[in-house]
Amino acid sequence: MQIITTQQELETVIAAFGKSAFVTVDTEFIRETTFWPELCLIQMAAPGVTALIDPLAPGIDLKPFFELMANEAVVKVFHAARQDIEIIFHLGDLIPHPVFDTQVAAMVCGFGDSVSYDQLVQKVTGTQLDKSSRFTDWRNRPLSDKQLTYALADVTHLIEVYEHLKAQLERDNRAHWVNEEMEVLTSRETYDPHPDDAWKRLKMRLRKPIELAVLQSVAAWREREARERNVPRGRVLKDDAIYEIAQQQPRDAAALARLRTIQKGWERSSSAAALLEIVNQALQLPKDQLPKLPKQHQAPEGTSAAAELLKVLLRQVADKEGVAAKVLASSDDIDRIAAEGEKADVPAMHGWRREVFGDIASRLVRGELALKFERRKIVVFETE
Repeated sequence: MQIITTQQELETVIAAFGKSAFVTVDTEFIRETTFWPELCLIQMAAPGVTALIDPLAPGIDLKPFFELMANEAVVKVFHAARQDIEIIFHLGDLIPHPVFDTQVAAMVCGFGDSVSYDQLVQKVTGTQLDKSSRFTDWRNRPLSDKQLTYALADVTHLIEVYEHLKAQLERDNRAHWVNEEMEVLTSRETYDPHPDDAWKRLKMRLRKPIELAVLQSVAAWREREARERNVPRGRVLKDDAIYEIAQQQPRDAAALARLRTIQKGWERSSSAAALLEIVNQALQLPKDQLPKLPKQHQAPEGTSAAAELLKVLLRQVADKEGVAAKVLASSDDIDRIAAEGEKADVPAMHGWRREVFGDIASRLVRGELALKFERRKIVVFETE
Protein backbone atom coordinates (compact mmCIF):
# COMPACT_ATOMS: atom_id res chain seq x y z
CA MET A 1 0.00 0.00 0.00
CA GLN A 2 1.53 3.27 -1.17
CA ILE A 3 1.85 6.35 1.00
CA ILE A 4 2.35 9.78 -0.60
CA THR A 5 5.72 11.26 0.32
CA THR A 6 6.56 13.63 -2.57
CA GLN A 7 5.19 17.00 -3.61
CA GLN A 8 4.34 15.84 -7.11
CA GLU A 9 2.31 12.89 -5.83
CA LEU A 10 0.49 15.17 -3.41
CA GLU A 11 -0.41 17.74 -6.07
CA THR A 12 -1.63 15.02 -8.45
CA VAL A 13 -3.95 13.36 -5.94
CA ILE A 14 -5.28 16.68 -4.59
CA ALA A 15 -6.18 17.68 -8.15
CA ALA A 16 -8.15 14.45 -8.46
CA PHE A 17 -10.00 15.12 -5.19
CA GLY A 18 -10.81 18.64 -6.36
CA LYS A 19 -13.02 17.16 -9.12
CA SER A 20 -15.23 15.35 -6.60
CA ALA A 21 -18.35 16.79 -4.94
CA PHE A 22 -17.09 15.57 -1.58
CA VAL A 23 -14.02 14.08 0.07
CA THR A 24 -13.81 12.09 3.28
CA VAL A 25 -10.99 13.11 5.61
CA ASP A 26 -9.34 11.77 8.75
CA THR A 27 -6.02 12.34 10.50
CA GLU A 28 -3.74 10.41 12.81
CA PHE A 29 -1.86 12.46 15.36
CA ILE A 30 -0.01 12.42 18.67
CA ARG A 31 -0.60 15.00 21.41
CA GLU A 32 0.15 13.33 24.74
CA THR A 33 3.33 15.36 25.24
CA THR A 34 2.48 18.55 23.32
CA PHE A 35 -0.03 21.39 23.45
CA TRP A 36 -0.58 21.32 19.70
CA PRO A 37 -1.34 17.93 18.11
CA GLU A 38 1.50 16.57 15.98
CA LEU A 39 0.06 15.55 12.60
CA CYS A 40 1.40 12.15 11.53
CA LEU A 41 -0.86 10.99 8.69
CA ILE A 42 -3.68 12.31 6.50
CA GLN A 43 -6.23 9.91 5.03
CA MET A 44 -8.58 10.95 2.24
CA ALA A 45 -11.08 9.26 -0.05
CA ALA A 46 -13.68 10.06 -2.66
CA PRO A 47 -15.49 7.85 -5.19
CA GLY A 48 -12.74 6.32 -7.30
CA VAL A 49 -9.74 7.82 -5.47
CA THR A 50 -7.98 7.28 -2.13
CA ALA A 51 -4.80 8.68 -0.59
CA LEU A 52 -2.58 8.32 2.45
CA ILE A 53 -0.41 11.42 2.84
CA ASP A 54 2.72 11.51 4.98
CA PRO A 55 3.02 15.04 6.44
CA LEU A 56 6.33 14.05 8.07
CA ALA A 57 8.00 13.28 4.73
CA PRO A 58 11.08 15.49 4.17
CA GLY A 59 10.34 18.57 2.07
CA ILE A 60 6.62 17.98 1.66
CA ASP A 61 4.45 21.13 1.60
CA LEU A 62 0.80 20.64 2.57
CA LYS A 63 -0.35 23.82 0.81
CA PRO A 64 -2.36 21.87 -1.85
CA PHE A 65 -4.15 19.99 0.92
CA PHE A 66 -5.06 23.22 2.72
CA GLU A 67 -6.30 24.71 -0.54
CA LEU A 68 -8.61 21.73 -0.96
CA MET A 69 -9.86 22.19 2.60
CA ALA A 70 -10.84 25.76 1.67
CA ASN A 71 -12.42 24.79 -1.65
CA GLU A 72 -16.11 25.74 -1.31
CA ALA A 73 -17.07 23.39 -4.16
CA VAL A 74 -15.98 20.27 -2.25
CA VAL A 75 -17.73 19.10 0.92
CA LYS A 76 -15.27 17.87 3.53
CA VAL A 77 -16.67 14.85 5.39
CA PHE A 78 -15.31 13.99 8.85
CA HIS A 79 -16.44 11.81 11.72
CA ALA A 80 -16.16 13.67 15.05
CA ALA A 81 -14.47 16.54 13.24
CA ARG A 82 -13.38 18.84 16.05
CA GLN A 83 -9.82 17.54 16.57
CA ASP A 84 -9.17 17.15 12.85
CA ILE A 85 -10.32 20.72 12.23
CA GLU A 86 -8.17 21.94 15.12
CA ILE A 87 -5.09 20.42 13.45
CA ILE A 88 -5.92 21.96 10.07
CA PHE A 89 -6.57 25.33 11.70
CA HIS A 90 -3.27 25.27 13.59
CA LEU A 91 -1.13 24.21 10.62
CA GLY A 92 -2.99 25.91 7.77
CA ASP A 93 -4.60 28.87 9.54
CA LEU A 94 -7.99 28.04 8.03
CA ILE A 95 -11.23 26.29 8.89
CA PRO A 96 -12.32 23.65 6.34
CA HIS A 97 -15.59 24.61 4.66
CA PRO A 98 -18.14 23.32 3.86
CA VAL A 99 -18.02 20.51 6.43
CA PHE A 100 -20.26 17.51 7.13
CA ASP A 101 -19.72 15.70 10.44
CA THR A 102 -21.16 12.19 10.30
CA GLN A 103 -21.23 11.88 14.09
CA VAL A 104 -23.54 14.89 14.37
CA ALA A 105 -25.61 13.70 11.41
CA ALA A 106 -25.90 10.24 12.95
CA MET A 107 -27.35 11.71 16.16
CA VAL A 108 -29.89 13.66 14.12
CA CYS A 109 -30.75 10.46 12.24
CA GLY A 110 -31.35 8.46 15.41
CA PHE A 111 -28.15 6.43 15.70
CA GLY A 112 -27.74 7.34 19.38
CA ASP A 113 -25.58 9.73 21.42
CA SER A 114 -22.02 10.29 20.14
CA VAL A 115 -21.93 7.08 18.10
CA SER A 116 -18.38 5.90 17.33
CA TYR A 117 -17.12 5.52 13.78
CA ASP A 118 -16.80 1.73 13.91
CA GLN A 119 -20.32 1.40 15.36
CA LEU A 120 -21.73 3.63 12.64
CA VAL A 121 -19.93 1.74 9.88
CA GLN A 122 -21.27 -1.55 11.19
CA LYS A 123 -24.84 -0.25 11.39
CA VAL A 124 -24.77 1.32 7.92
CA THR A 125 -22.60 -1.10 5.94
CA GLY A 126 -22.51 -4.26 8.06
CA THR A 127 -18.69 -4.17 8.06
CA GLN A 128 -16.80 -4.94 11.29
CA LEU A 129 -13.66 -2.78 11.42
CA ASP A 130 -10.36 -3.90 12.92
CA LYS A 131 -9.44 -1.20 15.46
CA SER A 132 -6.33 -2.90 16.88
CA SER A 133 -4.00 -0.25 15.40
CA ARG A 134 -5.85 2.67 17.01
CA PHE A 135 -3.27 3.37 19.72
CA THR A 136 -0.07 2.79 17.78
CA ASP A 137 2.67 5.43 17.56
CA TRP A 138 1.97 7.12 14.24
CA ARG A 139 5.29 8.97 14.29
CA ASN A 140 7.35 5.83 13.69
CA ARG A 141 8.47 5.18 10.14
CA PRO A 142 7.97 3.08 8.13
CA LEU A 143 4.30 2.56 8.91
CA SER A 144 3.22 -1.07 8.64
CA ASP A 145 0.70 -2.36 6.11
CA LYS A 146 -1.62 -3.10 9.04
CA GLN A 147 -1.46 0.52 10.17
CA LEU A 148 -2.07 1.83 6.67
CA THR A 149 -4.99 -0.55 6.10
CA TYR A 150 -6.54 0.58 9.38
CA ALA A 151 -6.00 4.25 8.52
CA LEU A 152 -7.48 3.97 5.04
CA ALA A 153 -10.57 2.18 6.38
CA ASP A 154 -11.31 5.31 8.39
CA VAL A 155 -12.16 7.17 5.17
CA THR A 156 -13.18 4.56 2.59
CA HIS A 157 -16.20 3.31 4.57
CA LEU A 158 -17.00 6.92 5.40
CA ILE A 159 -18.07 7.41 1.77
CA GLU A 160 -20.99 5.00 2.12
CA VAL A 161 -21.83 6.33 5.59
CA TYR A 162 -21.95 9.91 4.28
CA GLU A 163 -24.13 9.02 1.31
CA HIS A 164 -26.50 7.07 3.55
CA LEU A 165 -26.85 9.86 6.13
CA LYS A 166 -27.13 12.59 3.50
CA ALA A 167 -29.95 10.72 1.78
CA GLN A 168 -31.77 10.13 5.07
CA LEU A 169 -31.47 13.79 6.08
CA GLU A 170 -32.87 14.92 2.74
CA ARG A 171 -35.66 12.35 2.90
CA ASP A 172 -36.64 13.48 6.41
CA ASN A 173 -36.18 17.19 5.56
CA ARG A 174 -33.53 17.55 8.27
CA ALA A 175 -30.50 18.67 6.29
CA HIS A 176 -30.88 22.19 7.69
CA TRP A 177 -30.61 20.76 11.23
CA VAL A 178 -27.09 19.51 10.51
CA ASN A 179 -26.22 22.69 8.60
CA GLU A 180 -26.94 24.74 11.74
CA GLU A 181 -24.63 22.52 13.77
CA MET A 182 -21.88 22.83 11.16
CA GLU A 183 -21.94 26.62 11.48
CA VAL A 184 -20.90 26.25 15.12
CA LEU A 185 -18.36 23.54 14.33
CA THR A 186 -16.69 25.70 11.69
CA SER A 187 -16.63 28.90 13.71
CA ARG A 188 -13.09 30.27 14.03
CA GLU A 189 -13.70 31.15 17.68
CA THR A 190 -14.14 27.44 18.43
CA TYR A 191 -10.47 26.79 17.61
CA ASP A 192 -8.81 30.08 18.52
CA PRO A 193 -9.82 30.85 22.12
CA HIS A 194 -8.13 33.87 23.67
CA PRO A 195 -5.77 33.04 26.57
CA ASP A 196 -7.65 35.55 28.73
CA ASP A 197 -10.67 33.24 28.49
CA ALA A 198 -8.73 30.16 29.63
CA TRP A 199 -10.13 30.43 33.16
CA LYS A 200 -13.59 29.57 31.86
CA ARG A 201 -12.55 25.97 31.31
CA LEU A 202 -11.80 25.60 35.03
CA LYS A 203 -14.62 24.36 37.24
CA MET A 204 -14.30 26.04 40.61
CA ARG A 205 -16.55 28.01 42.92
CA LEU A 206 -14.86 31.17 44.11
CA ARG A 207 -15.93 33.25 47.08
CA LYS A 208 -14.18 36.57 46.44
CA PRO A 209 -13.50 38.78 43.39
CA ILE A 210 -9.77 38.83 44.25
CA GLU A 211 -9.67 35.05 44.00
CA LEU A 212 -11.21 35.26 40.54
CA ALA A 213 -8.70 37.94 39.53
CA VAL A 214 -5.79 35.68 40.49
CA LEU A 215 -7.39 32.67 38.84
CA GLN A 216 -7.92 34.54 35.58
CA SER A 217 -4.37 35.89 35.51
CA VAL A 218 -2.72 32.56 36.32
CA ALA A 219 -4.89 30.61 33.86
CA ALA A 220 -4.03 33.08 31.08
CA TRP A 221 -0.32 32.86 31.95
CA ARG A 222 -0.44 29.06 31.87
CA GLU A 223 -2.24 29.09 28.51
CA ARG A 224 0.40 31.32 26.93
CA GLU A 225 3.25 29.29 28.44
CA ALA A 226 1.79 26.00 27.21
CA ARG A 227 1.30 27.33 23.70
CA GLU A 228 4.74 28.91 23.50
CA ARG A 229 6.52 25.84 24.86
CA ASN A 230 4.15 23.44 23.04
CA VAL A 231 3.53 21.32 26.11
CA PRO A 232 0.26 20.21 27.76
CA ARG A 233 -1.26 22.72 30.18
CA GLY A 234 -0.75 20.34 33.08
CA ARG A 235 2.97 20.22 32.32
CA VAL A 236 3.15 23.95 33.04
CA LEU A 237 0.82 24.01 36.04
CA LYS A 238 -1.91 21.61 37.09
CA ASP A 239 -5.49 22.75 37.59
CA ASP A 240 -5.35 21.98 41.30
CA ALA A 241 -2.35 24.28 41.66
CA ILE A 242 -4.24 27.14 39.99
CA TYR A 243 -7.12 26.67 42.41
CA GLU A 244 -4.80 26.68 45.43
CA ILE A 245 -2.88 29.72 44.19
CA ALA A 246 -6.16 31.61 43.69
CA GLN A 247 -7.19 30.85 47.25
CA GLN A 248 -3.84 31.23 49.05
CA GLN A 249 -2.43 34.05 46.89
CA PRO A 250 1.32 33.50 47.48
CA ARG A 251 3.38 36.67 47.07
CA ASP A 252 6.87 35.17 47.20
CA ALA A 253 8.79 31.93 46.65
CA ALA A 254 8.56 30.94 50.31
CA ALA A 255 4.77 31.18 50.28
CA LEU A 256 4.62 29.34 46.97
CA ALA A 257 6.74 26.51 48.37
CA ARG A 258 4.25 25.97 51.19
CA LEU A 259 1.45 25.06 48.80
CA ARG A 260 0.64 21.37 48.67
CA THR A 261 0.17 21.34 44.89
CA ILE A 262 3.59 22.82 44.08
CA GLN A 263 6.42 20.39 43.43
CA LYS A 264 9.33 20.77 45.83
CA GLY A 265 12.00 23.07 44.44
CA TRP A 266 9.83 24.45 41.62
CA GLU A 267 9.43 27.73 43.52
CA ARG A 268 13.07 28.55 42.64
CA SER A 269 12.56 28.19 38.89
CA SER A 270 12.23 31.00 36.34
CA SER A 271 8.66 29.85 35.64
CA ALA A 272 7.79 30.28 39.31
CA ALA A 273 9.24 33.79 39.27
CA ALA A 274 7.09 34.68 36.26
CA LEU A 275 4.05 33.19 37.96
CA LEU A 276 4.61 35.16 41.16
CA GLU A 277 4.88 38.36 39.15
CA ILE A 278 1.51 37.60 37.59
CA VAL A 279 -0.04 36.87 40.99
CA ASN A 280 1.31 40.09 42.53
CA GLN A 281 -0.01 42.14 39.62
CA ALA A 282 -3.47 40.69 40.16
CA LEU A 283 -3.29 41.38 43.89
CA GLN A 284 -2.51 45.05 43.21
CA LEU A 285 -5.71 45.64 41.22
CA PRO A 286 -7.95 48.33 42.72
CA LYS A 287 -11.24 47.05 44.07
CA ASP A 288 -13.24 48.78 41.35
CA GLN A 289 -11.23 46.90 38.69
CA LEU A 290 -11.73 43.43 40.15
CA PRO A 291 -13.81 41.04 38.04
CA LYS A 292 -17.30 40.23 39.16
CA LEU A 293 -17.98 36.69 40.31
CA PRO A 294 -20.06 34.74 37.78
CA LYS A 295 -23.65 34.47 38.88
CA GLN A 296 -24.53 30.99 40.02
CA HIS A 297 -27.79 29.91 38.48
CA GLN A 298 -30.25 29.32 41.30
CA ALA A 299 -33.31 27.40 40.25
CA PRO A 300 -36.52 28.58 41.92
CA GLU A 301 -37.83 26.28 44.60
CA GLY A 302 -39.91 23.45 43.21
CA THR A 303 -38.42 23.42 39.69
CA SER A 304 -36.52 20.15 40.20
CA ALA A 305 -39.77 18.19 39.79
CA ALA A 306 -40.57 20.21 36.65
CA ALA A 307 -37.12 19.38 35.29
CA GLU A 308 -37.75 15.67 35.80
CA LEU A 309 -41.02 15.98 33.90
CA LEU A 310 -39.23 17.80 31.08
CA LYS A 311 -36.70 14.97 30.88
CA VAL A 312 -39.56 12.53 30.34
CA LEU A 313 -40.90 14.82 27.60
CA LEU A 314 -37.43 15.01 26.05
CA ARG A 315 -37.18 11.24 25.85
CA GLN A 316 -40.68 11.01 24.40
CA VAL A 317 -39.94 13.61 21.72
CA ALA A 318 -36.54 12.07 20.93
CA ASP A 319 -38.09 8.62 20.48
CA LYS A 320 -40.91 9.99 18.34
CA GLU A 321 -38.58 12.00 16.10
CA GLY A 322 -35.84 9.36 15.96
CA VAL A 323 -33.24 11.78 17.29
CA ALA A 324 -30.66 11.35 20.05
CA ALA A 325 -31.98 13.11 23.17
CA LYS A 326 -28.51 14.57 23.78
CA VAL A 327 -28.60 16.54 20.56
CA LEU A 328 -31.99 18.09 21.40
CA ALA A 329 -31.26 19.39 24.90
CA SER A 330 -28.61 19.16 27.60
CA SER A 331 -29.27 18.78 31.33
CA ASP A 332 -28.52 22.48 31.75
CA ASP A 333 -31.04 23.30 29.01
CA ILE A 334 -33.68 21.30 30.86
CA ASP A 335 -32.97 22.97 34.21
CA ARG A 336 -33.10 26.44 32.68
CA ILE A 337 -36.36 25.77 30.82
CA ALA A 338 -37.91 24.40 34.02
CA ALA A 339 -36.94 27.63 35.82
CA GLU A 340 -37.41 30.24 33.10
CA GLY A 341 -39.76 28.71 30.54
CA GLU A 342 -39.56 30.05 27.00
CA LYS A 343 -37.32 32.93 28.17
CA ALA A 344 -34.46 30.49 28.80
CA ASP A 345 -31.54 31.47 26.56
CA VAL A 346 -30.26 27.95 25.86
CA PRO A 347 -29.59 26.03 22.61
CA ALA A 348 -32.78 23.99 23.02
CA MET A 349 -34.77 27.21 22.64
CA HIS A 350 -33.14 28.28 19.36
CA GLY A 351 -33.17 27.16 15.75
CA TRP A 352 -34.32 23.70 14.77
CA ARG A 353 -34.14 22.47 18.37
CA ARG A 354 -36.88 24.92 19.33
CA GLU A 355 -39.03 23.67 16.47
CA VAL A 356 -38.64 20.06 17.58
CA PHE A 357 -38.49 20.32 21.38
CA GLY A 358 -38.28 23.86 22.77
CA ASP A 359 -41.79 24.97 21.86
CA ILE A 360 -43.33 21.77 23.20
CA ALA A 361 -41.30 22.11 26.41
CA SER A 362 -42.53 25.69 26.82
CA ARG A 363 -46.13 24.57 26.44
CA LEU A 364 -45.62 21.90 29.08
CA VAL A 365 -44.18 24.50 31.49
CA ARG A 366 -47.17 26.80 30.82
CA GLY A 367 -49.58 23.97 31.55
CA GLU A 368 -50.94 23.79 28.02
CA LEU A 369 -49.66 20.22 27.60
CA ALA A 370 -49.54 17.26 29.96
CA LEU A 371 -48.16 13.73 30.00
CA LYS A 372 -49.98 10.52 30.72
CA PHE A 373 -49.19 6.84 30.83
CA GLU A 374 -51.20 4.96 28.22
CA ARG A 375 -50.68 1.36 27.16
CA ARG A 376 -47.24 1.34 28.73
CA LYS A 377 -46.21 4.42 26.75
CA ILE A 378 -45.84 8.12 27.60
CA VAL A 379 -48.35 10.20 25.66
CA VAL A 380 -48.44 14.01 25.31
CA PHE A 381 -51.88 15.59 25.26
CA GLU A 382 -53.39 19.06 25.42
CA THR A 383 -55.00 20.19 28.64
CA GLU A 384 -58.52 21.52 28.57
